[in-house]
Amino acid sequence: MNTLKNKSVIITGGSGDIGKATAKLFLAEGAKVMLVARNEDKLKAAISELKSENVSYCVADVTKVEDTKKYTEATLTKFGNIDVFFNNAGIEGPVKPIKEYPETDFDKVIDVNVKGVWLGCKYVIPKMNDGGSVMITSSVAGIKGFSGLGTYVASKHAVVGIMRVAAIEYANHSIRVNTIHPGPVNNRMMRSIEESISPGHAKDVQKEFEADILFKRYAESEEIAQLALFLASDASNYITGAMHVIDGGMNVK
Repeated sequence: MNTLKNKSVIITGGSGDIGKATAKLFLAEGAKVMLVARNEDKLKAAISELKSENVSYCVADVTKVEDTKKYTEATLTKFGNIDVFFNNAGIEGPVKPIKEYPETDFDKVIDVNVKGVWLGCKYVIPKMNDGGSVMITSSVAGIKGFSGLGTYVASKHAVVGIMRVAAIEYANHSIRVNTIHPGPVNNRMMRSIEESISPGHAKDVQKEFEADILFKRYAESEEIAQLALFLASDASNYITGAMHVIDGGMNVK
């Protein structure tokens, strides 16, 4: 129960399902957690759910330099240091073929999923304790393509490149940098993707996705959190620059 005792953690996308599940697990393991997201009401609801004196929040837009600096400094002010950074914020965007994809949506997805990750690495990692751990949420879409999700796929491939460079650049500080690649997760994002693929027939889309997964089901957010815990903990102190797939065997096919 003390895997992360006295460790200070930042989780972007902190009000989302994976963010909250990870925060809950990390708190149970002794961590102090700063949740970061744009919507204060959702952050307050997350704090209420977590019921811990060791969790705080910062309202910030990960695509903005000043906001990235703000949540970094807020964590240092609140907890004194940063040991773990879960660079997790992301959006899915609409499901449309490349030829029909709106440029405004392309810019929005790339802004959050790529620039947001890059800014986090730029401003948070230099403030971290030596020996710290950074996890970046990619996706199974970061290793294979999906029709209609071209921009999301591109963004999740891009963060692998950011991870690899950051792992090289901070190895001399023993800071580990890795990506997590979930397959479909039973959460809001997949509900949105399913409905966008076939409006009114989301359940049928879910069944089609599940048919491509060896375990024939979606992951739960808590299962992604378990992988994040391993990568955040000292048990992973010789693992860096690696892609960690958690997709129930979806990528095998």
